[in-house]
Amino acid sequence: MKKKLSALLLTMVLAVSFAACGTNSSQSASSAQASASVSAESSVQETEEETLAVEYPVTVTDQLGREVVIEEEPEKIVSGYYISTSLLIALGEKDNLVGVEAKADKRSIYKLSAPEITELPSVGTAKEFNLEGCAALEPDVVVIPAKLKDVIPSLEELGISVIAVNPENQQLLEDAVVLLGTVTDSMERAEALLSFTDEKMNEMKEAVKGEEAPVVYMAANSALLSTAGPEMYQSSLIENAGGVNAASDITDSYWAEISYEKLLSYNPQYIVLASDAEYTVESVLEDENLAECDAVVNGNVYQFPSAVEAWDSPVPASVLGNLYLASVLHSDKYTQEQYKEAVSEFYGTFYGFEVTEDLYD
Repeated sequence: MKKKLSALLLTMVLAVSFAACGTNSSQSASSAQASASVSAESSVQETEEETLAVEYPVTVTDQLGREVVIEEEPEKIVSGYYISTSLLIALGEKDNLVGVEAKADKRSIYKLSAPEITELPSVGTAKEFNLEGCAALEPDVVVIPAKLKDVIPSLEELGISVIAVNPENQQLLEDAVVLLGTVTDSMERAEALLSFTDEKMNEMKEAVKGEEAPVVYMAANSALLSTAGPEMYQSSLIENAGGVNAASDITDSYWAEISYEKLLSYNPQYIVLASDAEYTVESVLEDENLAECDAVVNGNVYQFPSAVEAWDSPVPASVLGNLYLASVLHSDKYTQEQYKEAVSEFYGTFYGFEVTEDLYD
């Protein structure tokens, strides 16, 4: 089956492929920037409309830098990772899913967009992948997080194609969109998803351009005194929304533990809690240790919305997290109405459900 791709999108895909050729195989998944790529060996034809048609078999480079040949358009897909499952729904592949990660019934995005997925067999978690259960589903393709790389040889021995994804930042997420769009012959929707993201991000950035950037402290889900340093995805989210990460001096590549004294020395203008924080905005506002912190004094403590999914992590809808934060930090330039319109358009277009008022929070 052929699927047309825009010349611009294929150029991006091939550029990633060429970059991947220089990747040392000993590099970790996060440093292997190779992601989706259509091999130069693929059957590619240019049409009068300056579009490109890709035919199976197609060779892709996954986010572990592995070349994988997809012989035919997959009809049975297993996804062992919530981000890839959500992405496959957005790409219109929900009917081809035959197995998903554990606790799918706990995810609101599935219940709203594809409730039948919550009834699919579980293939376990990133810590305990159910190899035997996965194989029993006889999938054409299995999509796993890069951290599950040790199960790849066993699946390949069974003749199952395996695609590893590692969407740990915005660029890698976009690369994963192209990767899975190519694997599943859904590049048209992949391009639409990327175009939506670019359009809304550019609109937001233009709106807050030239505005004074407030200092923002991003608190983790486990504790207020755990924060994201500059290497974390959440830091780029703050910067995209027109803010400055208070913890820009942190050198940890994961959530870093700090003290109240350190937090007070940052004196952030805003404190933003992770969407799945185990504590509340009210508890922060009432914390006597923070009585002199500007964010608390001015009531500028917020929590990322969580009604649909965690927009403060690199999920397909992560663009909405950027827009939400911009509407908090620069409400006079990028409004709540603009943010809500984008949320409604996104889920209506890519997930097929109407956003009610309670889903904005």
